[in-house]
Amino acid sequence: MAKKAKPIRERILSGEALKDEHDEESYVASLRPTTLAEFIDQESVKDNLSIAIEAAKARGEPLDHVLFYGPPGLGKTTLAQIIASEMGVPIVGTSGPALERPGDLIGILTNLDQRGVLFIDEIHRLPRVVEEYLYGAMEDFVVDFVQDKGPYARSIKIPINPCCIIGATTRTGLISAPLRERFGIFHHLDFYPEDALVSIVRRSAKILGIHTEEDGAHEIARRARGTPRIANRLLRRVRDYAQVRRDGVIDKEVADEALRKLGVDERGLDELDRKFLRTIIKQYGGGPVGMEAIAATLNEQTDTLEEMIEPFLLKIGFVNRTPRGRTATADAYQHLGEAEAAGASGQGRLF
Repeated sequence: MAKKAKPIRERILSGEALKDEHDEESYVASLRPTTLAEFIDQESVKDNLSIAIEAAKARGEPLDHVLFYGPPGLGKTTLAQIIASEMGVPIVGTSGPALERPGDLIGILTNLDQRGVLFIDEIHRLPRVVEEYLYGAMEDFVVDFVQDKGPYARSIKIPINPCCIIGATTRTGLISAPLRERFGIFHHLDFYPEDALVSIVRRSAKILGIHTEEDGAHEIARRARGTPRIANRLLRRVRDYAQVRRDGVIDKEVADEALRKLGVDERGLDELDRKFLRTIIKQYGGGPVGMEAIAATLNEQTDTLEEMIEPFLLKIGFVNRTPRGRTATADAYQHLGEAEAAGASGQGRLF
């Protein structure tokens, strides 16, 4: 029997919230901007949302339903909260996996305030039986509830207050077409440039009362994988190191020392990233190699590698995706100090 891959361990460089840090959510919440003006970068998204919000407020209507998609940690939840704040309405938050039964969703929908916001994180993980109850709610602001079964079955339409449903997902391909078509506003959040992350680190340091030099902020930002959540998490860890081992001031040297101790190199890669690249380079001759083979070698789950490891490596040009599989680039060889093998054929049978 094939050995089942173990779940990927939690990583400091993951854009997901860490489950073993009980106070991380309150820490993140304290750093979240509350208005579009405070939100850094993603200018196109902000401009379009600002126009849509102003128009909806002028008409006295709820904002059209919004779908945010992109890698974790880029601000989808924050933008949902900002939308509710800018609209001056309450927000109710939940997630796809939390809505196990239709009754869970119906209870939330029927208690939403006028023009209120329902935020559903990981909306691609909604059970299909629950998802179907969203269709009427999004189109006509009614919930079609079927009572009894067989010849005694009857449909009861339960009206709900006009509202805005905001969905967030890291995997748009897993959202069914009927649900996707009911969203009127779509926005993709991409990785942040380094200068935007520097601004985020400076802002967070000011809120937390951390003395951070400009070069220290740059050092944290360039290792944050283009992700604000990771930048704030690294700032927190570097702050601890500076407090215990130095004089509490974060400069380039302190940030470099702290992050190297955490295994985060100058390009923002950790040990699992480097193992991923070395697997392609050393065991499969640089590729092409299928993700199934890489996952089996690392004893990790395929979909987790595709969501948490590969996107950033593709972004910085360390990995290429080809019809035959993944290949390591010359930049990856150089970063790891590996000699590029001439004419390596790799393993091209697995996809």
